Amino acid sequence: MEIDARAAGRPGTRTRDRRGRGMRGPGVRPERPGTPALRTARERFDQLVLDVVTPLDERWQRRLGLVEYAVEDAPMIPDDWDESTVPLSSLVRGSSGEPTRLVVFRRPVEHRAESRAELEALVHTIVVEQLADLLDLTPEQVEDSDRD
Repeated sequence: MEIDARAAGRPGTRTRDRRGRGMRGPGVRPERPGTPALRTARERFDQLVLDVVTPLDERWQRRLGLVEYAVEDAPMIPDDWDESTVPLSSLVRGSSGEPTRLVVFRRPVEHRAESRAELEALVHTIVVEQLADLLDLTPEQVEDSDRD
């Protein structure tokens, strides 16, 4: 007669993954107690946008003037929205001392990208197109200058 190890109460035979959902919690210890060891999806996206915006802003700073870059989760779409797509970004030109504001909407952008490389390319394309509109240039002109 065989005895089930769990029924016998033997230590170490029970697993933490008893329902097949994987590990509980992160597999990395934080450097400082009380702080998360891994960045959230929002923090990773913010860093991605910053990495894309920084070289473009540095290159075009003289012509752009004061531009405020931001990331929001999703756009506020009015009830009477008649377009079939959700905007991926927003550009509000500054006036009378107010800075121009370029906002990238995280959730719609993430839903359109299947990999990290696609996400980076999409964010880059969005920012270049918005800056081109702001500078009255073509996206290709902004891109070509970015690759010097």
